[in-house]
Amino acid sequence: MENGKSHVFELIVKQGEPTLVPPAEATEKGLYFLSNLDQNIAVIVRTIYCFKSEEKGNEDAVRVIKDALSKVLVHYYPLAGRLTLSPEMKLIVDCTGEGAVFVEAEAECGLEELGDITKPDPVALGKLVYEIPGAQNILQIPPLVAQVTKFKDGGFVLGLCMNHCMFDGIGAMEFVNAWGDVARGLTLKVPPFMDRTILKARNPPKPEFSHHEFAEIEDVSNTAELYKEEMLYRSFCFNPDNLEHLKKKALEDGTLEKCTTFEALSAFVWRARSEALNLKPDQQTKLLFAVDGRPRFNPPIPEKYFGNAIVLTNSLSKAGELVDNPLSFTVKLVQEAVKMVTDSYMRSAVDYFEATRARPSLAATLLITTWSRLSFHTTDFGWGEPVLSGPVALPEKEVMLFLSHGKERKSINVLLGLPASAMNKFEKLMEI
Repeated sequence: MENGKSHVFELIVKQGEPTLVPPAEATEKGLYFLSNLDQNIAVIVRTIYCFKSEEKGNEDAVRVIKDALSKVLVHYYPLAGRLTLSPEMKLIVDCTGEGAVFVEAEAECGLEELGDITKPDPVALGKLVYEIPGAQNILQIPPLVAQVTKFKDGGFVLGLCMNHCMFDGIGAMEFVNAWGDVARGLTLKVPPFMDRTILKARNPPKPEFSHHEFAEIEDVSNTAELYKEEMLYRSFCFNPDNLEHLKKKALEDGTLEKCTTFEALSAFVWRARSEALNLKPDQQTKLLFAVDGRPRFNPPIPEKYFGNAIVLTNSLSKAGELVDNPLSFTVKLVQEAVKMVTDSYMRSAVDYFEATRARPSLAATLLITTWSRLSFHTTDFGWGEPVLSGPVALPEKEVMLFLSHGKERKSINVLLGLPASAMNKFEKLMEI
């Protein structure tokens, strides 16, 4: 299995002055409700899309993308507003219509000199996404910040900084693809569904589950000491053969009848990470991952829902049990976590936040975010699909990202950061 270690040269990017891109037409003003599923996930996500066409250069890239942004913001108007706090001290969008922040930039090299972007590199790749100077918190960062960087060889990169509270991966993908459609002169077949009050908490709230995703776990293994070491970021590519091998391994003792690629891979990396961090056998450890609630809500969430419709589910285990048992043991824990997500569980999660304002605790936790089913690679602004796309950085040290990889999108890249000594051990455990 390949291990994506690559040297990234020093990227020099000259950024212009930021401008505001308001919606092309007047849009609704006033306060826009964010559900409790949005509140729980207010982190900044930075992604880049690299484009290079044989047919045309990048001369028109800024104009085309900027014009299309103003048009698509008519449909996605809260992205042109600003985040603020409601009287209940919850996030809400003030739909001011002032616009998304847009920056034009130039790189001093060709696009191919970027090299391998399959592992997060906050230093180099961060230059392709504009950061609001002096921003102390998410309220000071507009919901959408875009930068178009032109490269010497005719390629360009669209760098986006978006707040996760505005939408989940599916919603973000639909927005960026709609933006690309508008840039190519197409009209939106289905406009976004804007009403987030369909996911309002019940009154009074009725949490029916224990919601261990919020549980604080004591760090008896003292991993805080380990995290003082230098952090290393790596990507590990699991090709279809590797993935098939993991599924067979999960089924070989006959405990399970079947398992999915996600279940086998999640179980494998959770176990390996626990071992690499040298967690004590009695250390409780938690796995968190998001499940798409769109088809699981009753009735299902409307098509093109603009917002977060994902719910975190969880699994708890002692590290010693993960490491000492066959892979099927951990896969079964993952399967039970998936099964737990029903309409009543998700509505309970919404109500739990309403009653407690708790946020998921990440102590002794692995949070897996899956982008492998998201079609960001199909985004087309008129220069064809991106030659590369991916995240700039991982939002937290406990986060691991699954991305689809390769022309057929059948391989999965696993991206993570670990303290140096733990990463050396993790690399050995990835040799399957």
